Amino acid sequence: MTGVERRRFAGVATLDELRESGRATVTMQEAAQLLGVDARTVSGAVRAGEIPAIRVGRRVLIPRHRFIAY
Repeated sequence: MTGVERRRFAGVATLDELRESGRATVTMQEAAQLLGVDARTVSGAVRAGEIPAIRVGRRVLIPRHRFIAY
């Protein structure tokens, strides 16, 4: 990941940072970045129930603890 990509996502850049963060959730884009896959892959996994997620209006958020366990 380049410095530009890291700045674009103000969230976490590694799973270790995610474990240490106090954030309750991660976005699908952040999850894709952490897994090294396309966001559409994460979206499909959320739809299939493979990755646990919470819908808040139009946003889809993934609980941090459940994502780490995934």
